[in-house]
Amino acid sequence: MDLLRVGDRILQSNDLVPLLSKTNLLSRVIQEIIIDDAIGDIELTAEEIQAAEVAFCQRNKITSAEEANAWAQQQYGTPDLIRTTAIREQKLAKFKTQAFAKEVDSYFLQRKGRLDKVLYSLIRTSQLGLAQELYFRVHDDGQSFTELAKEYSEGQEAKTGGLIGPVELSVPHPALGGLLSVSKPGQIWPPKRIGEWYVVVRLEKFFPAQMDEPTKQRLLDEMFQTWMREQLQNSPVSVPGSDTLAVAAQPVPPPAAAAIPMNQAAIAKDTVSKPKTLTTTTPPTPESSPTAASQPPASDPTSDKSDPWS
Repeated sequence: MDLLRVGDRILQSNDLVPLLSKTNLLSRVIQEIIIDDAIGDIELTAEEIQAAEVAFCQRNKITSAEEANAWAQQQYGTPDLIRTTAIREQKLAKFKTQAFAKEVDSYFLQRKGRLDKVLYSLIRTSQLGLAQELYFRVHDDGQSFTELAKEYSEGQEAKTGGLIGPVELSVPHPALGGLLSVSKPGQIWPPKRIGEWYVVVRLEKFFPAQMDEPTKQRLLDEMFQTWMREQLQNSPVSVPGSDTLAVAAQPVPPPAAAAIPMNQAAIAKDTVSKPKTLTTTTPPTPESSPTAASQPPASDPTSDKSDPWS
């Protein structure tokens, strides 16, 4: 049976599943089916429907009937598609609240250790001797961390005087996050080797995570994604006349640990002997130096999470 025409190509019903599988869309379709089943009994009041439509139009920058028609045509639907889509999104939001709100507080406590934010200063160099010197120039001699970072740090944090954040503790390199998680504001650590680098780090400010509305919505979304992954794993898919298909869930990162394991006693034991002679030669920047997404303080982290340093 003919199902869809795209240009000169006619898509038949028996072409659908192979096409969805080949384009990695089959799991998405099954997710939407699972969502439809989950929200089938969710009821909305007239006020909730109106608020959902208004919020949908605001998110999609729809301000007139003409723009609504244009949006619907672009989505291959009628103007009623806006109302249908808005209602479905609101029902899904209501389902998340009904299904997971009772557990969200305990989940927040599990996640809090990685949701806390830190503002910190960092100098990294490939030379141990230079790292030792810079540590003592800041710690003992009171020189400016900012100026030394601008001159000697070999990552992009040099552009901001070594200042990074605020970022969540899950964002920096795990070993660096471990140092910051056991630091006090103003505490500067002797050089630590992390991978190819020797780092001098100072915690500037600690921002404990709060269970505000954005955080709550984020955690509800995480809990929903975990639930969805379980549903996909437990929902066999079959095609009439064919064997059961194995459908992989969309990649969903597992919940991060509640805290970064760190041996505080080992950290404290790791001290550095003050060198007798200080060198002030500007270190060369290695060609393999990874970038660090550093930025001045802001209310929300905007760092590039592909860089484990910021």
